[in-house]
Amino acid sequence: MRASAPDLGIPPEVRIRAARAKHPWRTVVAVVLLLAVVAVIIDAAGREAYDWNAFRTYLFDPRIVQSAGITLQLTAYSMIVAIALGVLLAVMRQSPNRVFVAVAWAFIWIFRGTPVYVQLVFWGLFTTIYKTVTVGLPTQQPWFSFGTADLLDVFWIAVLGLALNEAAYMAEIVRAGLLAVDPGQTEAATALGMSWGQNMRKVVLPQAMRVIIPPTGNEIIGMLKTTSLVTAVPYSFDLYTRSRDISSETLNPIPLLLVASVWYIAFTSIMMVGQYFLERRFSRGHVRRVSRGPKGPRAGKGVTKVISVVPAFGADTGDNGRVS
Repeated sequence: MRASAPDLGIPPEVRIRAARAKHPWRTVVAVVLLLAVVAVIIDAAGREAYDWNAFRTYLFDPRIVQSAGITLQLTAYSMIVAIALGVLLAVMRQSPNRVFVAVAWAFIWIFRGTPVYVQLVFWGLFTTIYKTVTVGLPTQQPWFSFGTADLLDVFWIAVLGLALNEAAYMAEIVRAGLLAVDPGQTEAATALGMSWGQNMRKVVLPQAMRVIIPPTGNEIIGMLKTTSLVTAVPYSFDLYTRSRDISSETLNPIPLLLVASVWYIAFTSIMMVGQYFLERRFSRGHVRRVSRGPKGPRAGKGVTKVISVVPAFGADTGDNGRVS
């Protein structure tokens, strides 16, 4: 039995009946793509260059597992520092203090304008350029001094280089989230007597998270792969550099490239799952869920979508609300 649409006094010409769109070519394209993927897998399984025996041997090699853990540490520490510094820079960009705005703008301009590899090379030479740091007044006896090589380990230099570069991008992501918040929210908070700092901390930032989370997830995944550049510091214990060193010993690079790729894909997949749940958490109350109709062979038949009609200003309407 077909469901009849309620009579809302709307002309028949503005009623649209829902119909199933038939797209047979979608199925054809999907089958062709599936067959192409299967053909690639079968072809790769039989090629000697991939050397799947070596791939299985080195996939869980202790050196690879250790370097994978170090790569996660580089990613986590760099992103923690970058997010904290990015939030600070974004808030400074929105500050009424012009000095804060100028400092934040200069930082973003420098670190976004130069390649990350060049920055890592510079930070690798930092202990050579500045061998000692002296604190004190110019004409007085120094208060204290210390050697930079003793203070900064190569691992933390790599973390610092990655974090400072990423902070410039995180600052713009956070600033976009701040600008997405309705100005009425800040006006209401000001009317309640909140200071600028309380307004940012308690009103603006919590609402901006809905916009900030998706691009931040992309930046974390990008940071995971950017750790392969820390060899410029030089630091040679990350996943890619370690697999490259092993391949130089075995003179068989392709299986080690596949090993590194599998580890990167595994970490990326876990991060994508975490990003999905974070987006759900901060999107509560903002995402509309469309209820689906009944399933079956007759689903969608007899259902009528109704478009509401709002009379234009000055239009002559009858008693039934129709536009004449």
